[in-house]
Amino acid sequence: MKVLSLGGAGAVCQHATRDLAEFSSFDQIVIGDYNVAAAEKLAAEIGDPRVEVLKVDAEDYDGLVKLFKDFDVILNGLPWKYDLAVTKACVEAGVSGLDVCTEETQWDYDAAAKEKGIVFIPGVGATPGITNAMARHGADQLDEVDEIQINFAAFRCPAPAPGLLITFLWEFHPEVEERLYYKDGEFHLVSPFEGLKTVNFSGPIGEQEVCYIPHPETRTMPKSLGAKAVSVHGCFPPHAMRLAKALLEAGFYNEDEITVKGIETTAFEMVYELLLQLPESKETPLWAYGLVVEVYGKRDGRDVKIKLWNRHPSMEEWGGKAAYYKNIAIPLSIGAQMIARGDVKVKGIVPPETAIDPDIFFAELRRRGIEIHELVEEYHVVGNG
Repeated sequence: MKVLSLGGAGAVCQHATRDLAEFSSFDQIVIGDYNVAAAEKLAAEIGDPRVEVLKVDAEDYDGLVKLFKDFDVILNGLPWKYDLAVTKACVEAGVSGLDVCTEETQWDYDAAAKEKGIVFIPGVGATPGITNAMARHGADQLDEVDEIQINFAAFRCPAPAPGLLITFLWEFHPEVEERLYYKDGEFHLVSPFEGLKTVNFSGPIGEQEVCYIPHPETRTMPKSLGAKAVSVHGCFPPHAMRLAKALLEAGFYNEDEITVKGIETTAFEMVYELLLQLPESKETPLWAYGLVVEVYGKRDGRDVKIKLWNRHPSMEEWGGKAAYYKNIAIPLSIGAQMIARGDVKVKGIVPPETAIDPDIFFAELRRRGIEIHELVEEYHVVGNG
């Protein structure tokens, strides 16, 4: 079987490509990247004869469709602006795939994907991704799911790569319409930095203040897991959170056109370009990823709380930045391997909690050093009857 690692030499996806080479049984692993030099360097470092390099222009949609037909699985690690194009191309080519991000309109191609007999899974990273499997694992143990609370701490610098900088800025953009929580049968829109609470993450991240973040778990889990309430809270390192709040308060998210020294631009574009260039925006003392998911519900008439959290190797063990990146890239690689092995039984455009068996997924994560821990607590009234 052949897998295409699209954007496979990028900051995040290079670790997915490495994982494919180390753990998968694919006959051919192709790094599809516009940056051929970076892809060839990565292939040489991996040193696996199955790994090949191919120049791919993600702006060429027809080219993507033609190319995808030569593969069995498409692993998409491109920036999220290409999510919809890759999804459409997979459906048109009749090839299964997955990506690390989620674009709302991807779900519109569910029926077409089912007709083609393929599966495409948006959002198979840390969050969304691992968190979806954690929520599914908790929900599967309950008769009734009352609430799912997802919390993450993405400890990395604001601008390690262009796509990751956009993600950081987007999380706190005041015009984002996806910053929602679900409760009482409705989605509720909230502003940046609302819903502040403190969460204790494992390892060196420790206790952090988190707020509502616009992630797709909120939109998919009321239907997929029957949850009556769903929320996603998250944070970046404290210095990054202070930066995001200062930009928001100073109006730097404004996208109205302005003229600066004769150049037409926007405040948002200026901030993006500045942060992409400044050395300080590429620094952080700790690279890590913390996840805590709490699932509340009922089992055999008793109230139950199931708490799940992750642990992963330290910066010293995994090599600095990799202690963040691998938490996103490894799930992506595992998902591609599960599709190839036939572990994913559903068809269509489906969220991770619907497509991915948590037991298989967690076992594969553990092989790579990522552990998922669980605490189950039951509550009932004492002295009845």
